Amino acid sequence: MSIIQNRKAFHDYFIEEKLEAGLVLEGWEVKAIRAGRVQLKESYVDWKNGAFWLIGCHITPLQSASTHVKADPVRPRKLLLSQEQINRFIGKVERAGYTMMALDLHYTRGNIKVEVGLAKGKKLHDKRDTEKDREWQREKQRFMKNQRGAA
Repeated sequence: MSIIQNRKAFHDYFIEEKLEAGLVLEGWEVKAIRAGRVQLKESYVDWKNGAFWLIGCHITPLQSASTHVKADPVRPRKLLLSQEQINRFIGKVERAGYTMMALDLHYTRGNIKVEVGLAKGKKLHDKRDTEKDREWQREKQRFMKNQRGAA
């Protein structure tokens, strides 16, 4: 069950590979995410100190849940990945010029997980082509719907 998606990542990047990872969260963050107070738009994943970190994910604290805690809404959050996954992605990020983006925040068996994508940036003409394809698919659907209605 999806909580929030990063649609901007699909617009600005080609997503080559996807991976599900756990997140290290504090209690107030879990409550705020369950209330839907999370933003992934400007977030990305960075390699530091032997681990991947989610940077720029904004979780707005709830007034009632975080009265006794000094909440930092954009603090870096550690991703939980296996060593095999880490090794595979390090090489691609450092050598091949890829970026890791947070694509989706969702529930898996009651736990909050993040879907991370290995992304390569789109050029302006690629974005235009994507937009043209999307509009053509919409037009085609409208045309097919009108054809069925007329028959």
